[in-house]
Amino acid sequence: MSTQPNATGFRDRLCQLLEHDHLPHSAGSRVARLIVAIIIVDVLAMILISVPEIDARFDLVLTLIDRAALTLFTLEYLARLWAVAADAPQRGISARRLQLNYVFSSLGVIDVLAFLPSWMAMFMGDRATMVVCGMLPFLKLVRYSPAMRSLLAALQSERRALFGCLVILVGAVLLFASLLYGIEHDVQPDKFGNVPAAMWWAIVTLGTVGYGDVVPVTAMGRLVSVFAIVGGLIMIALPVAIVARAFADEVHRRDFVVTWSMLARVPLFSQLGAEEIADIMRLLRAQTIESSEILVRRGEPASSMYFITAGEVEIELPTQRVRLAEGTFFGEIALLRRADRSGTVTATRKTRLLALDAKDFHALIARVPALAAHIEKTAKARLADTPDGPKGDIAAEEIALASPGPTSSD
Repeated sequence: MSTQPNATGFRDRLCQLLEHDHLPHSAGSRVARLIVAIIIVDVLAMILISVPEIDARFDLVLTLIDRAALTLFTLEYLARLWAVAADAPQRGISARRLQLNYVFSSLGVIDVLAFLPSWMAMFMGDRATMVVCGMLPFLKLVRYSPAMRSLLAALQSERRALFGCLVILVGAVLLFASLLYGIEHDVQPDKFGNVPAAMWWAIVTLGTVGYGDVVPVTAMGRLVSVFAIVGGLIMIALPVAIVARAFADEVHRRDFVVTWSMLARVPLFSQLGAEEIADIMRLLRAQTIESSEILVRRGEPASSMYFITAGEVEIELPTQRVRLAEGTFFGEIALLRRADRSGTVTATRKTRLLALDAKDFHALIARVPALAAHIEKTAKARLADTPDGPKGDIAAEEIALASPGPTSSD
């Protein structure tokens, strides 16, 4: 009997676990947190190895930690390399092509750098090199940190502008170094006797470091230094401004996509066009609630629906308790009419929400007749499917998105 179907099924599950299943409280998120913990412990072990007193006392323990971490990083890389082929049928690409794409991707290269240089340094027996290579696993956090991914995306999008800044900086270094060479080479031949020597002064001056080991002594040389210092401030500010703007745009773009996808999942809005959804997005207001804080109580008038952008809430219904996590929504019926809350909503941990108030929503559809017609048509079907009768504000689809909460002791 062939074992190929079993192997294929295991590969699919492994691919889902490593690459796709990163929702809160899922198996994939737990694996990701475990890998992050291993990275942190391994980097800390390498830092401690660099301290001679600690290394002499805990050499065996720290070395075992590093070798265990490197073994796990190696196995993780091989598992990803094998499992990534599971996406071949859906993407219409050969398994070998997908594996090569992973090997030469930025994340694939980082995964290799996390273990290969350290293994080589360990076999060579060079302690200092092993410590330096032991810092490379920190780069793996890029895979698990949205902020770091956004920063890399920002650098990628602005690479041409940043390269232009580098060219300008090199030109400024050459310009000021040659000026100081011409002015000071007779006065200080040991420091400005040639252009390469003068470039050290230009670099530290434009970089606003100013070590003071090389300084001009002539009046003209000091005047050039003033312009070099001012130029250095501009050189620093220019790429910082470019990266900061690109990073902010990338974060805004990511949040926009996340919010858009959440809105598009709501059955009430699923058939709306881009313009209508954009209008609704402008009405959303951010709200944060702390752990154990009650957002709404059962029986209160329902006047808003909520989208969970981070965290988790527990909804205590008359017959059950359910939990909704990041990316889900609740209270859609509140937009259709002023219903009563059918459950008490409490944050299980610090939670960020986007709220859409009914009064703002109805003001919008009053201005857009086409949107009002669609909402009216959808509302009839949605209200008919409400599981809690005429007063419920949570629809069946929202309950289906939830995970069961702890059973009540009442």
